[in-house]
Amino acid sequence: MASDFLTETFEANRALLTGVAYRMLGRFTDAEDVVQDTWLRWSAEDRADVREPRAYLVRVATRLALDRLRQLAARRETYVGPWLPEPVATGAAAADPAGTAPAADVADRAVLADTVSFAVLVVLESLSPAERAVFVLREAFAFPYEEIAAALERSEPAVRQLASRARKHVAERRPRYDTDPVEARAVTERFLTAASGGDLDGLLSLLAPDARLVSDSGGKSKAPLRVIEGGDKVGRFLAAVGTEQLPDMEVRIVETNGAPALLVLSAGTPDLVLQLSLVDGRIACVYLFRNPDKLGGMADSAAHRL
Repeated sequence: MASDFLTETFEANRALLTGVAYRMLGRFTDAEDVVQDTWLRWSAEDRADVREPRAYLVRVATRLALDRLRQLAARRETYVGPWLPEPVATGAAAADPAGTAPAADVADRAVLADTVSFAVLVVLESLSPAERAVFVLREAFAFPYEEIAAALERSEPAVRQLASRARKHVAERRPRYDTDPVEARAVTERFLTAASGGDLDGLLSLLAPDARLVSDSGGKSKAPLRVIEGGDKVGRFLAAVGTEQLPDMEVRIVETNGAPALLVLSAGTPDLVLQLSLVDGRIACVYLFRNPDKLGGMADSAAHRL
């Protein structure tokens, strides 16, 4: 049946569309809206001339994400405090619990995890909408320039120029963070012990001298509205707030955006997410998320394959 074909084709590409939209928009909820709008167009429009459904769907999702990105730009100008991408639960283990993924799939996941890390997503925020779209489609998903040009309605040489400019920009501004998951997990566990015990010396031993803390609350929860600079200041702040208790508090170590993170729940509701970025084994940046609008997806332990 035609309806079965429509649904099966769309569902086969849903993860791809979500991954593209999330990397472009930085919010999983916005990405889901784009995917839903893509489905509405896919199911309603005449597809007689659609020879490659995957390319067609990506083209529609990319254009919808670009439109939304331009709409969101004005809102972010009035955002209270720093704006960070929405944390999303990830995890290779959840996607392949038996650990049977081929080596090529593992390598592909490493590339995808890299392009969904907070370090990269924060840098992508400084690109133009077109540069961001080209970078995501080319670097994260290896789309041919010809297909990207069709999606953006630009010439192939223009797209290649955008890709070159975007790659250079990301390479220049991207922080040099360590990506060893075993080391990151160990540091996260030590950090949790020190912070929850108010152990300032323990925190300072983990923090780099020039460490930073960036918090995103949107003015809706208690959190610093400015970036805290310097390991000593960051450590003192964390030691002071780390011993605070919330009603029915529970702390979990989870994986968000391809790296270990701390999830704090109060009465079963996510209250904050904290992720560490390491350089040479020490914490160079602490990302603290307290905007409730960005934490809803963390209540479900199911991982999103982005």
